Amino acid sequence: MIPASTFRGRRVALFGLGGSGLATAKSLDAGGADVISWDDNPAQVEAARAAGLTVGDLRGIDWAGLHALVLSPGVPLTHPKPHWTAELANSHGVEIIGDVEIFARERRSIAPGSPFIAITGTNGKSTTTALIAHVIAHSGRDAQLGGNIGTAVLTLAPPAPGRVHVVECSSYQIDLAPSLDPSAGLLLNLTPDHLDRHGSMQHYAEVKARLVEHSDIAIIGDDDDWCRGIAARLEAGGGTVERISKDHGLTDGLFAEGSMIRQAKDGVVIDLADLSAITTLRGTHNAQNAAAAIAACRTAGLSDDEIRAGLASFPGLRHRMQPVAKKGRVIFINDSKATNAEAAAPALNSYERIYWIAGGLPKEGGIAALEPFFDRVAKAYLIGEAAAGFAATIGAHAPFEISGTLDNAVLAAARDAAEDAAEMPVVLLSPACASFDQYRNFEVRGDAFVSLVSALDDSHMLIDVQNKEEQHG
Repeated sequence: MIPASTFRGRRVALFGLGGSGLATAKSLDAGGADVISWDDNPAQVEAARAAGLTVGDLRGIDWAGLHALVLSPGVPLTHPKPHWTAELANSHGVEIIGDVEIFARERRSIAPGSPFIAITGTNGKSTTTALIAHVIAHSGRDAQLGGNIGTAVLTLAPPAPGRVHVVECSSYQIDLAPSLDPSAGLLLNLTPDHLDRHGSMQHYAEVKARLVEHSDIAIIGDDDDWCRGIAARLEAGGGTVERISKDHGLTDGLFAEGSMIRQAKDGVVIDLADLSAITTLRGTHNAQNAAAAIAACRTAGLSDDEIRAGLASFPGLRHRMQPVAKKGRVIFINDSKATNAEAAAPALNSYERIYWIAGGLPKEGGIAALEPFFDRVAKAYLIGEAAAGFAATIGAHAPFEISGTLDNAVLAAARDAAEDAAEMPVVLLSPACASFDQYRNFEVRGDAFVSLVSALDDSHMLIDVQNKEEQHG
């Protein structure tokens, strides 16, 4: 845990006692703050009380004497309308912050020169964050992985010289971190997302840009107009910017050309890493993730040889295009996190011969948007409530069967893929659906897939079946 010592002796209100909120309340308490916490969920209030924290309805406190309101990221700050706690804070001139802001202040206070790599973007940020942490840990350094990826940032070890914090930041967290100043800030890409919480694409982009505006070096994707505009503005203001691209070459920056990551600088182009043999980094989207990771790891002092070794050993992000097993020539891929068509597209675009397990609780639009990839599907195995609808969409393009359940689909897909003469047939769970008709969440669905695959005769597991987790250090 990181005790929030910069708030020692100050009165702080906190709203939202979920995982990160409870961790933040404990951090503030450990640091000596006078903190009072609340949540609309009585069970979470009781959990905080049981942990020895002071709880109380924030409607009845003296807001005039507060130093700050700490909000959990899921609580609306501005749109569609400010939460009632935000309205009370604004009316009393009380600063509103979140856990990433508290971390940034602690770092400046106790270890201002310690490496802090912060990552954001609409797509790919979790994989890039996990990849960076893995490469750093593989080199023997202390990598602390947290933030939006699932581990509350204030539960990590405190900032210290030689300790690298690798933190994924959502737009909600950035919005609550006004003084965010990483040593390396990564902005991968920007497409419309969460506009119900930000009001417009312009405001969403402005929030995301804050992560790189005060970073020592800004590593920014060059593949969309929003990011290009932010990079140009920072460069014009004298900022240090490293551009990356998965779509085209650059005269200055890191870019992908096929499976090769290259760097252009001062008219010279050099090869940095070949991804062709790294199954966990297949696809153009992963080329961008790898280029961003290389640039970030260099800022933490890693050599190119250390970075290449780390890339080659990356086990993949759990449930996201993760190779989990081999059976002969057949590779089994867990992409359970693909809960809609857009999220399933990268996986379908990354393999040539696919035995596709799809379905679940359908999202609006179904899988019609995936039609350009249907020629890669050797056969589809359709499960859950979406099965009939998906069959109507894919039926004119590829063979399919209504498997109904995941266990039926895994057995049938494994059998058919084993008979395929292709060099590397792939059994791909990329459902393009929510899981809630049959599973509690996509993680449970992905774990079920892993268990079913591990039970197949002669399957060679590529991950730890006991923990079903990749190690990031």
